[in-house]
Amino acid sequence: MAQAGTHGSKVVRRLAAIAFADVAGFSRMMERDDVRTIGEWMTLRQQLLEPKIREHNGQLLQIMGDGLMIEFQSVVDAVRWADDVQRAIAQTPIDEAENSLQMRVGINVEDVIVDGENIHGDGVNIAARIQQLASAGEIVMTAAVREYVWNKLGVVLTDLGERQLKNISRPIRLYRLERVEEDVTSRRMVQPHLSWNNRPSIAVLPFRNGSGVASDAYFGEGITEDIIGALAVNRSLLVIARNSTLQYRNRLADIPQIAAELGVRYVLNGSVRRQHDALRITVELNDAGHNRIIWAERFDGSVGELFAFQDRIAASVVGAIEPRLLEVESARVRSKPTESLDAYDCVLRAMAFNNSDQEAEFLAAGALLDRAIALDPDYAQAHAYKAWWYVLLLGEWRDKADKSAPDAAVIAAHRALALDPADAFVIAVAAHVEAFLRQQPESAVEMFERSLLANKNSAFAWGLSAVTCCYLGQPDAALERLRNAWRLSPFDPMAFFFWGVAGLAELLAQRYDQALVWLLKAHRDHPGHFACIRNLCICHALMGHADEARALAGELLARDPGFRISEFAARYPLRRAADLALLVDGLRAAGLPE
Repeated sequence: MAQAGTHGSKVVRRLAAIAFADVAGFSRMMERDDVRTIGEWMTLRQQLLEPKIREHNGQLLQIMGDGLMIEFQSVVDAVRWADDVQRAIAQTPIDEAENSLQMRVGINVEDVIVDGENIHGDGVNIAARIQQLASAGEIVMTAAVREYVWNKLGVVLTDLGERQLKNISRPIRLYRLERVEEDVTSRRMVQPHLSWNNRPSIAVLPFRNGSGVASDAYFGEGITEDIIGALAVNRSLLVIARNSTLQYRNRLADIPQIAAELGVRYVLNGSVRRQHDALRITVELNDAGHNRIIWAERFDGSVGELFAFQDRIAASVVGAIEPRLLEVESARVRSKPTESLDAYDCVLRAMAFNNSDQEAEFLAAGALLDRAIALDPDYAQAHAYKAWWYVLLLGEWRDKADKSAPDAAVIAAHRALALDPADAFVIAVAAHVEAFLRQQPESAVEMFERSLLANKNSAFAWGLSAVTCCYLGQPDAALERLRNAWRLSPFDPMAFFFWGVAGLAELLAQRYDQALVWLLKAHRDHPGHFACIRNLCICHALMGHADEARALAGELLARDPGFRISEFAARYPLRRAADLALLVDGLRAAGLPE
């Protein structure tokens, strides 16, 4: 019989980066107020420590009271996790300093013995021992760890000398991490607005098995895991780890109670029912604060297509959740006075005004984004939304823009990228700035692919990348990308924008009847959308609808009295000369000034 840590008689080993972390002074805090301390520890673990473990490719091996044992795929990941966690805790506002939880972290790298999901050996024991030598808020590591990271992270380390550890025969040289230099071009900085108590938070409960057959439970487990994984890549959401929601698999509790216990605003639950080879899955998204369902859907599929079915459900759920949560979150901040808004609230309120065809509201959105950036200069998405605001200013309100606007958009987009180079939304905005304002659609293609690699369920990235396809003379590829956006987010607040892009794609393909359908749809939904007015004017002119074209030309000039065909032709980034000539012919036929 194989012994622990062996395959037959062979011992299984691997190199492992091991971190131990615990709460400094936990026993003292438990004695003072055990209920509050346990609640704060669960919140810290579920909303910061565990999400950061996933972010840095770690695996939580064991929870020991107030302590964690974690294995990372690389030593660099282990140190980055510890540094991110300690920075986030230090930056989190607290009401009473004496009641805040402070972590101690020890990190070691060594060959370990593998025993199923556990690991053993001196390396594990050393990590546990050195963690106890750290003070509150400190990270202590062995010399072996130091050799891996000293030239990779820009670390500042203090040599603590050799220490004799309990039950370890040899002395161990230790170092204390003083600082990881913030190189914003190579890694994501900790963003105070995204600390674990600010973001809209959601828990995905294990899907109930409605068939009554115990062996069918794995259907729901697979779907639950897929949804959590897909939601977790969204930088705007805080998603509770699956291990923390498993306790509700067979436990009866109402939604507000579950939300209170997990410290979340929203709860997603569902059920799976199997009848022969047919599967029916129902999903509900609950606003726990108001104890109401804000979205529900039913999906039907078959056991034979299980994995494809799971993927389709996960994508549909994720695509539907984000706009619903934004809608509810926006309603929440609308009731707040402006002076009480934090950076995240400012961005939410600005998002509601960004697409407005009312000048005062649009300009107010820009001011709100400026306020968000002033409150939190390291808020990557605030900079990205300001870059997007400049895009809309130059595309929709050109007569309100000054000469500095294009450069300001590029600066805001690059600042957002520097702060968070892995955020799908941030990358997509920067890509569109590259294609539209810098007239470099070829380089934007690679950026959009990076955005979709970061979040394949980003309807925004799929839709914006369709614009770049139009610029490159690929209208059918643009339409394919738009279909992905519509599948992911059928009720997206930017639907009018993407319908207009579909109209442009059909226009460039010279399928004028189809173009007219899309452009009219976009115009009815959002009559003030300038790009749609322009393209609808062109479409009518090319179809010989002279009266309609002239009327739309009047609308276009009312919005932008300085519009000139020559200026449009000089700045519109179409790569095929025939495409640009087509649009110019339509503008001339509509009677617009040269």
